Amino acid sequence: MRAAIDFGLTNIDVVEQEGAGPLLRFMDPTDGQANESLMRRVLLSTGHALNEFDQIAVTGGQHRFLPKLIDGVSISAVDEVKAIGCGGLHLSGLPEALVVSAGSGTAMVASRTTASGCEFHHVTGSAVGGGTLQGLGRLLLGTADAIEIDQLALQGNANSVDLTLLEATGGMLGRLPADANAVNFGRVARLSMASPNPSLADIAAGVVRMVGQVIAVIAINAAHAEDLQRIVVVGHLVDLPSVRSILAAVAGYYQADIMVPENPGSATAVGAMLLCPQFVKPT
Repeated sequence: MRAAIDFGLTNIDVVEQEGAGPLLRFMDPTDGQANESLMRRVLLSTGHALNEFDQIAVTGGQHRFLPKLIDGVSISAVDEVKAIGCGGLHLSGLPEALVVSAGSGTAMVASRTTASGCEFHHVTGSAVGGGTLQGLGRLLLGTADAIEIDQLALQGNANSVDLTLLEATGGMLGRLPADANAVNFGRVARLSMASPNPSLADIAAGVVRMVGQVIAVIAINAAHAEDLQRIVVVGHLVDLPSVRSILAAVAGYYQADIMVPENPGSATAVGAMLLCPQFVKPT
C-alpha cells in the first residue's frame, strides 16, 4: 500500500494505490501545518492507518519539515514544482505543456518529456487564485464557500459590474469582441450613492471572471514565452464550472489551447507518487 499527500493551503489531497491496482483519491480541508498528527488523521479518513503503508510521498505546504521515517514508514519529500508538472502531464496525456496549478494561489510550470526524462521548471505565477475568490466572496458576498460562490456566479451577469469594450473604446479591440469586459468592476465605480447595489449573483460573476481572466491571460503569455502550445490547468479552483467557463472564453479570445483534465485537484499528489521511484505507475 502506497500513498502520496499534497498539503495545500486550502485542501489536502491524498492518492492511494495498492500494488498495481487503481488509484484512489481523497480530499480533506486543510487543518494546520503538515506534521505527524495531521498525516495520521488524513490517512485515517481514507480508511487506513499510517502503519499500513509501505511508503508515503509528501509535497506541498511545509512537507519539508516532516521526518523521513514515521512508525517505520519511509516518508519521501517531493519537490512541489516537479510534482505539479509531472501530475499535469500524466493526467492530460500530453508530452509537454505549461501546467498551471490553480489552487489558493497560482503556479505555472513548464513541463516537457525528453529522451533523458522529464524537465520541469517554474515559469511564473500569480497571487490570484482560489484563495482570492474565497476572500473576496467573504467580503462582498458574505460567504467564503467556493461552491456557493460558483452557484451564484452561474446565475449572474458580470457585465452588470464590469465596463465593456463597447463602452470603453466604442467597439471590439483586436480579437476581443465589443461585449468583452474592459474594466473589472468599473461599472460599480461609476454608480452614484443613490444607485441600487448590483445583485449578489452579478457580483459573484464579476469576481469569478476577474480571477479566471487573470490566471488565463498570464498562462497564455507564459506559454508563449516558453514556446509551449498547450496549457493544462489543474487544482481545485477548476472544479468550479464558472471558472472553467471563463478559462474557455479567454482561450477562445486568444485562440489558445487550454484544457482541464479529469480529477484536476489530485494532479500534484499524483505527480508526487509518480516521482517516487519505488511506486508503481498509477493507472
